Amino acid sequence: MSATLARPPLVAVAGLPGTGTTTLCRLLSARLSIPHVYAGQFFREMAKEHAMDLVQFGKYAEEHPEVDTELDRRMIDVARRRGCILEGRMAAWHVAQANAGGLKVLLEAPEDVRAKRVANREGIRDVESVLHQNRHREASEAKRYREFYGFDPNDPRHYDLVIGSQDKTPEEIADLVVARLFP
Repeated sequence: MSATLARPPLVAVAGLPGTGTTTLCRLLSARLSIPHVYAGQFFREMAKEHAMDLVQFGKYAEEHPEVDTELDRRMIDVARRRGCILEGRMAAWHVAQANAGGLKVLLEAPEDVRAKRVANREGIRDVESVLHQNRHREASEAKRYREFYGFDPNDPRHYDLVIGSQDKTPEEIADLVVARLFP
């Protein structure tokens, strides 16, 4: 699991907010000694540039396809170079567009588990408000992805490995991914 491999690994990780994608990507990045590239960070930076929160910027992105086009450009370029952990709702699509091969992983968890995780991460006591915000964000993203790409990032058929994260530790999930990469 070192950089001495003939072809550097590429792992695309996707999942709804609170499934544990970022935690998994950080673990894989450390274990495999390759960078973690995060589409959500690009999206957050662009939201700040437009002085909007994520919900507002998501709605803005519905009417401004150049937002997704720019994210896509960056993510596809990174995927083509391989040797990274690519994280994002559309990571499997980006890898396919880059024709880069790689392992595509989807993390799943029930919405109540995800809302609790997001609330805990963000220091929010009102889990119901997080659940409501997650639902709006997910509906906005689903609309954009369906209309702009004709792609459903929640469809397990797009992935090589689908893992329920609600009953596994991050380390157990990372073990599953590494075992799939290096059988």
